Amino acid sequence: MSQYRVLFAKQILGVPFTVGTVEITRARDPERAVRAAALRFARQHGVEDWRERADVAEVDGAARAS
Repeated sequence: MSQYRVLFAKQILGVPFTVGTVEITRARDPERAVRAAALRFARQHGVEDWRERADVAEVDGAARAS
């Protein structure tokens, strides 16, 4: 399992502005980390879908093995 940091950004005029980050301490792969982070981000912001607050969700850098 690896650790991931997932960045959520809102694009304004094509430029991404980070609106939040979520640390996932254990995930099998980056795709699962993004799914887990999306759920946590939505809960933190009180919305049902993370896309209400951000346009892009991506893994920041390389995963750290644990």
